[in-house]
Amino acid sequence: MGDIERKTETVNLRLSPRMKELLRTAAEREHRTLSNMIEALVLDYCESRGIAVAQDVRPASRTRKKPVTATRR
Repeated sequence: MGDIERKTETVNLRLSPRMKELLRTAAEREHRTLSNMIEALVLDYCESRGIAVAQDVRPASRTRKKPVTATRR
């Protein structure tokens, strides 16, 4: 396993309620945290615009365990 980039920087931002909800919905669909979703969006933007991005900084999608459901007989 390669070196893990440490997250030491903080960014505060303001969003409209609509933008926050869209971000939350997108993150939920990708099984990501809000900050991980923002990282993925920034990296996608940079890659699509030809901005060099190191291969090892790509955030991994989180895997979500399926809820256990009871079955009736």
